Amino acid sequence: MLPKAVNNPALHRTDALLAWYFVIVWGSGFIATKIGIQYAAPFTFLALRFAFGLSCLIPLILWLKPPWPKTHRQWLHVVVAGLLMHAVHLSGTHYAQYLGMSAGIAAVILALQPLATAMIATGWFGERPTHRQWIGIMLGFAGVALIVWHKIDIRAMTMGSLVAVVTGLVSLTAGTLYQRRFCPAVDLRSGALIQFAASLLVLAPLSIAFEGARVNWSWPLLGSIAFLVVLASILGVNALHTLMRRGEATRVTSMMYLPPIFAVAAEYLIFGVVPSAISITGIIITSVGVAMAMARKALPPR
Repeated sequence: MLPKAVNNPALHRTDALLAWYFVIVWGSGFIATKIGIQYAAPFTFLALRFAFGLSCLIPLILWLKPPWPKTHRQWLHVVVAGLLMHAVHLSGTHYAQYLGMSAGIAAVILALQPLATAMIATGWFGERPTHRQWIGIMLGFAGVALIVWHKIDIRAMTMGSLVAVVTGLVSLTAGTLYQRRFCPAVDLRSGALIQFAASLLVLAPLSIAFEGARVNWSWPLLGSIAFLVVLASILGVNALHTLMRRGEATRVTSMMYLPPIFAVAAEYLIFGVVPSAISITGIIITSVGVAMAMARKALPPR
């Protein structure tokens, strides 16, 4: 049984901090990935990422001694969720970038996740998004499309990259909901170690078989791996799971609309790229949509 959300202001503030952390790291992750796959193909890059992740987690686990899944079934659920969210999802999105899909098309396709989550959560968890939340989901998607409109290039899309990004979308949606459904009480620290190990066992052979495990070692590669492992795969994903355990799936995944806004802000601050009027309009629409989708349902009168 999943815990019910409580009307606790302190908890809501913590959730807000976790949400913004996730959005910032998730948005930055696309840039770090773009850097990393210049030096190692996706399967190889991900194998290095999870190997480094294990080297970070093992000392931490030995020190903290968190509880482990108690049954073989729990272990299986943790592995399945991890392979979906880490191995399959990241392989799909990384290969989409590697094969040249434009950032705009990838952003629009991945922005379908809140809609897919809302539809699945309705039947799987019995959640019933309000009319306001459904409108917010639609507005969020429309806003993202406007934000990245100038980056949409159909000519840069191949069938391989399309299959890859759709695979990433489906596996992330399924993985986050699967973990919430079947691993609601699993310790996130030991769970992360299990999921990293399972992902490495799958990706390392793929790296050798299809990419020759070739790596052009460089400081940018090492920096991107460190950023993605520590800030995204460990802290960012755990922030997402914590939020999923505390709140409704539709509300939480609506945050996925926000990384493109962060990317626009980063381009402006770092590279001086001024957003177009269409992008600014998209930012406003997306912000309104997310606010509507994340609105908490009114508590029934006592």
